[in-house]
Parts: sequence; C-alpha cells; structure tokens
Amino acid sequence: MDNYNFFVDKWKNITGVDLTLYKETQMKRRLASLYAKKGYRDFKEFALALENNDSLLQETLDRMTINVSEFYRNYKRWDVLEKTILPLLKPTKKLKVWSAACSTGEEPYTLSMILSQQPDLTDYQIIATDIDDKVLAKAKEGIYQERSLQEVPKAMKEKYFTQNGSYYTVKDDIRKNIQFKKHNLLADPYETEFDIIVCRNVLIYFTEEAKEAIFHKFSRSLKKNGVLFVGSTEQIFNPEKFGFKSTDTFFYQKS
Repeated sequence: MDNYNFFVDKWKNITGVDLTLYKETQMKRRLASLYAKKGYRDFKEFALALENNDSLLQETLDRMTINVSEFYRNYKRWDVLEKTILPLLKPTKKLKVWSAACSTGEEPYTLSMILSQQPDLTDYQIIATDIDDKVLAKAKEGIYQERSLQEVPKAMKEKYFTQNGSYYTVKDDIRKNIQFKKHNLLADPYETEFDIIVCRNVLIYFTEEAKEAIFHKFSRSLKKNGVLFVGSTEQIFNPEKFGFKSTDTFFYQKS
C-alpha cells in the first residue's frame, strides 16, 4: 500500500468521503501541494496529522472542493432556464428544486430570484446541499462581496439585496424558500420528486464511473419531465442512457 492509498483509507474513515471516486491525478496534485505547504513529508504523515487537527481537516476539505461561485454564473444559461425551461415545465403550483453542491449559496439564491418572479408559480422549495460545513455556513449567512454580484441585473440587485458598503445581504424574500443541508453526492441517499436539479461544475472532479452513477441517481430523483441543469464542463453526450433527452445546451429532461 503506497502513501496515497493510506491517505485515501484514513480520509474515508475520518470524513466518510471516498477519494477513489475522484480523479486521482487531480486530487493527488491538489493535496500534495497542501501537505508540502504545511510542512508534511508525505501522504501518510499528512493523514495521521488530520486525525487530531480539525482546522487542518477543514482546510483540506476546502482544497478538495474548489468553491468558486457567483450569482448568475454563465448568465445566458440562466436566461434559458427562465425563458425556455420553466415554460416547458408549466409551473402553476409548488415547484421542488435541488441545488446540488451549492458551495457558498450564490446558485440557490439565483434560483430563488428567478422563481420568485414566475407569475403562475404559487410556491417553491429549494433544497441546497454541499459536503462542506464551512461553505454551507457562509451560504446560510447570505452576505456577499460586490464582485459576486457582477452578473446580477440592477433591478434584481435593488429588489433582493440590502447593501452595506461593498457587501450585499440577501433579503428574506428569497431566503425563506431555501433549506440548506449537508449532503455527500457520492454516498448519501437522494431525495425524490424534484422538478429541477441543478448541479454545475462539480462532477468534473469525479471519475467517469462516479459521474455515471450520479446521473442515474439524478434521473431517479426527478419527476417525469423534470429537468437536470449541468455545467459547461459536464455535457451529457448519451442522455438516453440515463433516461434523459436534451432540451437545450446543458439541460436534460427526464423522459
């Protein structure tokens, strides 16, 4: 057993996260740069240090799950969601949405802003999940620097945020419909009966086998005709394998 395999076993015991489902080359490189920076000689020494060091454990989790997010990231895709996908779903009552791997919360709040403006939608619920407690805490706080809101239309910014200097706080109008939860996409059970699942720019870190398993689970979690919205690096080239049909670029509807 080499040092990396020792780390993988130890990490799973400590966190429940199975690194064999992540792309090994990417993960090794990212973690090796961290343990070298912290003064450890190899993966084994680093793994043993993690057992009794909560702050190092959290920093390692942060390094694993690169948390890059902003409101309306790739604006044109959100425009498609609002103008093409939502009319396709014909939402007239409660809509159940999952923002998977939501990072620091910009994505579920973007969803909430869009859904709150749908004239025929009477109610909606957004489940926002991530594996990282630290980013979930920031998401719940709902306070963001101005640079995170670069793509937010001016009218939306004024309607849904309170400004304090260069910081913006999300108003209760869009906060009240979101429930933040810890969830491991690779290990935890999936809720069902979703109308929309959004999972963008996280599956690129997983192996092909892990990605396929997740797409199957997403399919089972969606209602019939429900829609999966993925990131620009996660296009599904054989959607029918998972019971989907492509409705627009990066949008897949359950058959």
